[in-house]
Amino acid sequence: MAFAVRSVNYQSNRMLNICDADLVGRTVKHSDLEINISQSYYAERIVEENEAEYLLKNSSIINMVGKQTIELSIRIGIGSAKGVKEIEGVPFLLVFKF
Repeated sequence: MAFAVRSVNYQSNRMLNICDADLVGRTVKHSDLEINISQSYYAERIVEENEAEYLLKNSSIINMVGKQTIELSIRIGIGSAKGVKEIEGVPFLLVFKF
């Protein structure tokens, strides 16, 4: 399983943008909302599941997109299915840990 990640430090916190690697480059729309799952925002590099898990556990602000990404976060106790929203069948989840 491959994940696209971009990690940055933001106000003394690690912010992680992570998605299923196969979603990079896709644009999803709902009414007047359009979200581009861009390489520049999500895909600084590609990692495997063990590194994705480490990054999820060690980040304070997490922006997640994709079924595999969100399933991993829920499995390791980071995300909650209650917060998941979908656009064109693509799940999104934001997590803030402070």
